[in-house]
Amino acid sequence: MEKLIFATGNKNKMIEIREILKDCGYEILSMKEAGIEADIVEDGKTFEENAVIKATAISKIAGCLVLADDSGLEVDCLNKEPGIYSARYMGEDTSYDIKNKNLIERAEGVPDEKRTARFVCAIAAAFPDGRVITRTGTIEGRLAYEPAGENGFGYDPIFYVPEFGKTTAEMSPEEKNKISHRGKALRMMRQALEELDNV
Repeated sequence: MEKLIFATGNKNKMIEIREILKDCGYEILSMKEAGIEADIVEDGKTFEENAVIKATAISKIAGCLVLADDSGLEVDCLNKEPGIYSARYMGEDTSYDIKNKNLIERAEGVPDEKRTARFVCAIAAAFPDGRVITRTGTIEGRLAYEPAGENGFGYDPIFYVPEFGKTTAEMSPEEKNKISHRGKALRMMRQALEELDNV
């Protein structure tokens, strides 16, 4: 079975990725499982650029198909922050409890209709022959008034999805994967890879 490396060290993310990409015909490895250590400077201006930087850098090292994602939260009333800096917002070692609290405090007094927000996930696939394809998924919602839910990770407890009446941290993994930005982007990427295999 061909190897596919997903360029992340995030265990939670790997669980989601394996669930959505299972039976895709590739053995899916994290960078750690593939024995690759690399510190890549993600200096792109968009989620897509950062995903491409990461995927191409690791593909050159590994010599196989590499997927990488860059994802984050955009809160409209906060100038679309934290955006591409979502993982590094307020410092890389700052806990998400503190980050989430900060975003809620900064949006104090902002009414429902202006609390619009979205999760964005761009995924890049870098092939050993130098080809690169990208797919982007989004989910629209609102910045919650307080954190809720124990599932998910990162900004999930403060991302409220009105049609479900709950945050993505209150959803089951199955529920979340169906509608999440990463779920959408991964399914689009899976379809693109399957189509390329059939060319």
